[in-house]
Amino acid sequence: MSPEGTPPSPDWSPVSRLSAAVPPWLAHALRTQRGPVPWSAVVRGALAAGPLLLVAVLCGRTSAGVVAALGAMLAGINDRPGSRRAAVGRLGTPALAGAGGLLMGSYAGQHAGPVSLTLLLTVLGLLAGAVSAVGPVASGAGTQLLVASAIGAGMPLPEPGWQRALLFLGGAGWLLALRLALPTPGATAGDYRFDGERDAVGAVYEAIAALLEAVGGPDAPRRRVALTAALDHAQDALDGPRLRRRAGFAAERRLHAQCAAALPLAEAATALAWAGDPVPARAVRGPRRLAVAVRTGTHTGALPAPARSAPALRALDDALLHAADTFDRGGREGGDGGSGRGDRSGAGMRPYLRRRTAMSLVRTAFGSGGREYGLRVGVCFGAGVAVAQALHHTRWYGSHPHWYWLPATAVFLVKPDLGPLASRVICRAAGTVLGAVVFAGLAALLPRPAGLVALVALCGALIPVATRHFAAQTAVVTVLVLCLVMVGGEPQASWNRIGETLLACAIVLLVGHLPALGQRGGGVRARLTRAAEAAHAYLAHVLDDGTTDDRTGRWALRREAYRSLAEARAVIDVAAAELPALARHADGTDEVATTLERLVDTTTACAVQLDDTGRLTTRHTGRVAELLDELEELAERQADRKILVVRR
Repeated sequence: MSPEGTPPSPDWSPVSRLSAAVPPWLAHALRTQRGPVPWSAVVRGALAAGPLLLVAVLCGRTSAGVVAALGAMLAGINDRPGSRRAAVGRLGTPALAGAGGLLMGSYAGQHAGPVSLTLLLTVLGLLAGAVSAVGPVASGAGTQLLVASAIGAGMPLPEPGWQRALLFLGGAGWLLALRLALPTPGATAGDYRFDGERDAVGAVYEAIAALLEAVGGPDAPRRRVALTAALDHAQDALDGPRLRRRAGFAAERRLHAQCAAALPLAEAATALAWAGDPVPARAVRGPRRLAVAVRTGTHTGALPAPARSAPALRALDDALLHAADTFDRGGREGGDGGSGRGDRSGAGMRPYLRRRTAMSLVRTAFGSGGREYGLRVGVCFGAGVAVAQALHHTRWYGSHPHWYWLPATAVFLVKPDLGPLASRVICRAAGTVLGAVVFAGLAALLPRPAGLVALVALCGALIPVATRHFAAQTAVVTVLVLCLVMVGGEPQASWNRIGETLLACAIVLLVGHLPALGQRGGGVRARLTRAAEAAHAYLAHVLDDGTTDDRTGRWALRREAYRSLAEARAVIDVAAAELPALARHADGTDEVATTLERLVDTTTACAVQLDDTGRLTTRHTGRVAELLDELEELAERQADRKILVVRR
């Protein structure tokens, strides 16, 4: 299995298992992800910032190399496992935002006074924070926008603003070019055009087999969650930018068809898990053979058929037959897995891909979650700029022309998608101290500038591994940035960075616990409301609109319901790991999410039953009514928090 074609392993290190006895906010700080080393990302990191800086030093344009290396470094932080097509948006969008922030910050720092500069950057923080609520890519773009604007305003450089922006974009573009040019070992399956997409689709079939294997046992709910994660990952891997509107080659059409063919299998497996009756062992072998066929590009051979003694088993058998047919002809006919057969373009509706309108993105950014996110990011970033400006102009501890570190640190600390607030503060402080101490020791030993350039290349290679823990990532980035500023001409600044980091930690902790700042729990409420709306739309489609005539639409609604619930669950888990003063605002939301998940599972079972017999059993209708009653009770309990749940 490709080390970069699958999501990070859900297993945790022994440290995290020992942390079970400590408070959640501290346990999160001790937790670290495990998994294979992403060697291709390590190679890209080594070839990114270091070589750019080396070329600039050799050409006598050191400051230009510093800016380009910063762009490559920030892009490297976003260089996560996944396909090449997904990497274009994941790396390119934040890079464009960072270049814009650097351009704006450079001219604002040159022409605006301290007060007007602070106000301008605070407003920028409000907008960037609100946009960050849209999703991971938007959050990365918001982060780079603010960090780059602080660097542009607070790092003296000889180049004009437009040149800085182009250099920054060039550095990030260099890493993106490496990402597109260098394949992940083992991920292409003999076809260079794919890099992680095959493995992502294969993981879906593996997850279906694992769920079927667990039916009737205690692991079934966890396996269903793993299936949702696998489908989300495949969705992201295949949903990238296209050079042309139509699928360019038969293998791509085939892969899209194979991904779509997994949806009825996932539906049947979920219905079987809901019923709770163990399935025959031979039913598990079919999806596993399909997984091997996807990854290797080979034929499936004869698939063992399960028994057809129940509606869900008959649905599973039909889905396996459809998948076998799709695998045999997927490269020759339509790639939509059920809509638009015969469309050789493969451009039919693909229910496994997520489509969000511009208006829905705007509502997310400026809804309750976006407003709370934006307010906290804006206040923390603005306070960091104000304090840094005060230290710069009062010269409280000497000359302080490079004042960008404090507000940039505040940005990383205030981002909720990076973990609970207390955990972020602990990890950032520990990582900065460790990085500064390590850099101070190495800087005293290494020759300049050659040794520092080599250290930049080493740190670039370590970033993909260090992203498994926020403290480790902070330490590596601290060493890298200190190398860049020293090569750029700033004197030894390790100890100043420690003091500024601790100041940023204090600012973010204070703002994060202000009692009247924003609507508490807005992000959790927004995600949970979106999940409830998606569950309601799915339930209404199945019960009111029928299922047989529009299965593609049904599958799309089911995917949106499960994905929205997974996103809500992730936000709830982070909120529950905050300090008690903040965690209490998410009380009860976990119970709402669990009930919504059971409702979506039941809706899936209803859809399969209706497909088979055209009517629901009393078990189905009774379970739906029971869950709706439970949600109404939860709504009354959560009335003061105004969390929307599905009502009858």
